[in-house]
This record gives sequence, structure tokens and C-alpha cells, in this order.
Amino acid sequence: MSQTLQLYKSLGAEQFSAGVAQLAPYFATIQASFVELRQGYAEVTFAKRREVLNHIGTVHAIALCNAAELAAGTMTDASIAKGHRWIPKGMTVEYLAKADGDIRAVADGSAVDWNATGELSVPVLAYVGDKPVFRADITMYVSQA
Repeated sequence: MSQTLQLYKSLGAEQFSAGVAQLAPYFATIQASFVELRQGYAEVTFAKRREVLNHIGTVHAIALCNAAELAAGTMTDASIAKGHRWIPKGMTVEYLAKADGDIRAVADGSAVDWNATGELSVPVLAYVGDKPVFRADITMYVSQA
């Protein structure tokens, strides 16, 4: 089990969420909370509040990207093979609908070969309720440590 997954399980979702924001302070800007983290899956939420809004009153595109990278990155760290390391290399995003409420970002890596090295594509979908509002494919570069 990865060190990230061990921390999540030992600290619990609330303390883990706070710890990630301390380790990578930019993630603190959206005040995300982990709902679930396991190998091949991560789910984070954050509230629609003034600090994450754009000029038309919906959740800002970069806040959505931030949540996508948080979910995909922690899931990647929890999922890659022992002795490997990763870094995000790129992100392709698509805005599907107005993000007019609280956000739930889901990284589903069930189709990713976590034993592979090189470029891996990690998909993330963000929702307001059950409505998909954002999609990202994050390219992670995985190599031997």
C-alpha cells in the first residue's frame, strides 16, 4: 500500500484533506475535502463560495482544474507501482455546463495500467449534483524512482 493511501486511512478524510493543503498550499485555495481515496479512485468536493467564482457567478475554470489535479494526483500516488514516481505533464479540459453549485470531482483510474511507466492518461469528471460540468484528461509521467 502506498504511503499516501496509508496516511489517508490512518488520518481519516478530514485530516488528510488538511494535510494535503499544507503540503501543496495552492490546493488550499479551493478548500477541498476528500470523500474517498483508494487505488484507482479519488473523489473530492468543494463548496461554491465567493472565493472560487468567476465574473458570472459560476465556479471558476481554474478552481475546477485545481480539483481535477488534486483528485488525479492523489489517486496516481495511491495507485502507481512501488518504486515509481510521477509528475503531471499536461491537462486537457472541457467545460460541459455551467458549474453553478458545489463541486464533486471524481478521478476514475479503473482503466489505467498502474504498473506502466511513461505517459498515463488519468480521466476526471466534475459534477454539480448529478450533472457533469467539467471533464479533464491529465497526462501523468510515471518513471522508476
